[in-house]
Amino acid sequence: MKFRRAKKKDLSTIVEMIADDALGSKRENYIIPLPKTYYDAFERIDSDNNQELMVVENEEEQVIAVFQMTFIPYLTYQGGIRAQIEGVRVHKDHRGLGIGKIVFEWAIDRAKEHNAHLLQLTTDKKRPDAIRFYESLGFKATHEGMKMHF
Repeated sequence: MKFRRAKKKDLSTIVEMIADDALGSKRENYIIPLPKTYYDAFERIDSDNNQELMVVENEEEQVIAVFQMTFIPYLTYQGGIRAQIEGVRVHKDHRGLGIGKIVFEWAIDRAKEHNAHLLQLTTDKKRPDAIRFYESLGFKATHEGMKMHF
């Protein structure tokens, strides 16, 4: 498997993966051609040095997973860096093969390369299987997250 930064040509596959579950299908707009909003978002992410939109390719150079890492500088922890991983998706044809674990092992190493003192994530409470998976990797639910949608 090969990890690399996402390219604009990967967007269709990426959006297809993030739309391919019960929650994603309600909030994404996976149509071809993709709406311009996805291309605009890609440009914002790609131009931000604290963002890494990553894909994983298999031996046939097919994109089989995607995730986004954000490196957040802040004042607490003596000016520490917090790494965040979001939007982790494995293509439906490749689930159950251990790819998710490999993605997180890579992400943990990447966070350490950035001298982050922690790697955090959020997950919807409606994803009990994902929560169990994250716990099996050593993540702990230490805080109660809150959101305000606009």
